[in-house]
Amino acid sequence: MRNGEIHGMVRVLREEVAKLREPAVTTVSRQRDPFKVLVSCVISLRTKDEVTGEASARLFGTADTAERMAELPESRIEKLIYPAGFYRVKARNIREISRRIMNEYHGKVPDSIEELLKLPGVGRKTANLVVSLGYGKPGICVDTHVHRISNRLGYVHTKTPRETEFALREKLPPEYWIDFNDLLVTYGQNICTPVSPHCSTCSLEPLCDRVGVEKSR
Repeated sequence: MRNGEIHGMVRVLREEVAKLREPAVTTVSRQRDPFKVLVSCVISLRTKDEVTGEASARLFGTADTAERMAELPESRIEKLIYPAGFYRVKARNIREISRRIMNEYHGKVPDSIEELLKLPGVGRKTANLVVSLGYGKPGICVDTHVHRISNRLGYVHTKTPRETEFALREKLPPEYWIDFNDLLVTYGQNICTPVSPHCSTCSLEPLCDRVGVEKSR
């Protein structure tokens, strides 16, 4: 994939993704509440998207602010987010995150990647997502879909999501930073799947180098 083709690729992605179901965390982000983006992203790690959506809705129906969340017993949070993967660990982290937001950040979710990374269970993916979707600030959130598709297209050549993030920071036009995760996650869940992607019906096929694709539909 040549550098100049990124603009056409993003245009096609936006058209195609508009027809597909958006990820649960993206739906939560429509409320422009950094705390909800943070917590729903913590729930989403290693968890199916539909489970994330349902668990987030149950949890926020009971406690939708850091103050209220910090008051919930850990066991209550566990029950509300079950069957999210590693729900016990996540419940402990969510309660501790809420407590620290209240005690150390005056009830406001940090708006910098550096501060967010100090919170338990928060990695670069989550931090970038909160900064970009929660606060509308520049950030590139890289999960397995973004890492896989960026390399599959031939746009970057990296081995880890962290390497992909910094490669995209160098190469991807800034106007696409905030949208890039939403676009590729949605496309990766529906079309450019990890195994046997739908290349025969993919609108990006003419731009794609199909790196690492051994079998497709």
